[in-house]
Amino acid sequence: MMKKSVIKYYFLLAVLVVTGCKKSLLDLNPQDRLSLNSYWGSPADADFALNGCYNTLYASGNSYSISMLESQAWDCFTDNAYSQNNSGGCLTITAGGLTPNTGAFQSSYYNNSYSAIGRINNFLANVGRVAPADQLGNYRGQALFLRAFYYFWLTQLYGGVPLTTDDPFTVKYTQKKAAATPAAILTQINSDLDSAISYLPDNPYTDGHIVKGTAQAYKVRVLMYQQKYQDANAMAQQIISGKKFSLNPSYEENFRKPGQNSSKEIMFSVKFQQPNIVHQDGVSITLSMAGWGNFSGTQNMIDFYQCTDGKDTATSAVYVKGQPYANRDPRMRMTFFFPGDGPANGWPFVTAVAPVGTPGLGGWLKGFYLGKKGIDPSIKDPSYSSLDDQDYVQMRYADVLLLNAEALNELGRPADAAPFVNQIRERVNMPDLPVGLSQSQMRDAIRYERRVEFTLEGIRYFDLRRWGIAKQVLDGFVPNPLAPTIKTKYPDNYALWPIPQTEIDFNKPELNQNPGY
Repeated sequence: MMKKSVIKYYFLLAVLVVTGCKKSLLDLNPQDRLSLNSYWGSPADADFALNGCYNTLYASGNSYSISMLESQAWDCFTDNAYSQNNSGGCLTITAGGLTPNTGAFQSSYYNNSYSAIGRINNFLANVGRVAPADQLGNYRGQALFLRAFYYFWLTQLYGGVPLTTDDPFTVKYTQKKAAATPAAILTQINSDLDSAISYLPDNPYTDGHIVKGTAQAYKVRVLMYQQKYQDANAMAQQIISGKKFSLNPSYEENFRKPGQNSSKEIMFSVKFQQPNIVHQDGVSITLSMAGWGNFSGTQNMIDFYQCTDGKDTATSAVYVKGQPYANRDPRMRMTFFFPGDGPANGWPFVTAVAPVGTPGLGGWLKGFYLGKKGIDPSIKDPSYSSLDDQDYVQMRYADVLLLNAEALNELGRPADAAPFVNQIRERVNMPDLPVGLSQSQMRDAIRYERRVEFTLEGIRYFDLRRWGIAKQVLDGFVPNPLAPTIKTKYPDNYALWPIPQTEIDFNKPELNQNPGY
């Protein structure tokens, strides 16, 4: 997925569009369709086109400095974090209101997903014309996974959406589409993932190309979304027994280079590589976290972390009043900065802001805790000229373990779930869970683990929604205890996001808006 290949793909795509619109005495190309006459001529075209499919992962989030898949921003829609810069439209949506014209993530996930799906559908329809027979399955498997990936985003956010698997170059681009049911979308997602699993090589995930384990892991995620616990457990066990993936001994190295390059825990990520592929705003992780305070932890999040003896701060024997940040779950300090943090704690500023972390300076809002997870520790005094290339992790093996534990517990097997949770805890030297937890107690333990393990990874919002407790947790939540009158919203209609109004207008009367908008 080098930049040169992506640029060539865009050039070729532009040629396709132009040649499809030319007039001639004998014009064999219908004017309501695009032409394929100038592409798909050699095996190399399959590589360029596949690179174009992967390139969709870098799409903008329609929000200043935020890529669509910069997953940290999703935590700012929850009780985990806060963005004073409205990343992804989080402030507009959680404090103001979600509408068909909100923009940012509300429109970018819809529009970018369909743009990607169109490109992928074209690839799937034509790659067989040029790909060597012994590579065709791998090509198809990668594209099928990406199509499932985007349709899963769509159905999680919007529910029922238009469903198409047709090559866009063979369809009238004025055609209007109605929404398929959520069940139909999920059937397509599962079918694409099953086919991808059958096609893809059973290799570790190394260079950014999707492998069998990537598709299997997303299949687990989709099955858990559907509450198909038996099937999810069976698929997770295939991944675990395959031994292609494992927990990284270093939790932190999953989120920064060079550790990401060799982490056997990462199963899918948006890959970056200096100097060709860097973040949208140059130093969008380091600067937006430390300089702008863009992804800052809430007090509720900090209070949620257990102490090192596995108990909460109210019952722990090792919690010290007056020293609230001592003797806590180690992931807390791996994820956030705290007042007084200096170079030994990874504080990146030497002269530009303050030599130690100080609420009220350098974009650090009082009442919050600056994000630390993923910051490149080698960059000091980060500025717009700084370059960083940390990958945006979309799936980790830790998620497979915890989803497997959740599936087992929901099947009434809490004792069988415990070892998978304990693997996650032992990695950061947290004590094992108490023996003999009930199903309800294990459910709470798993939900604790998912929240602290995946903080600033964009998972919390979708966990709350699939557990059916998003309204309970987020409606009326106070992000900053220093401003108790400011609360977030999560009315009933937020269970489904509104389809962008431009799409409703284009496709009416066939496409209807989601209820409540």
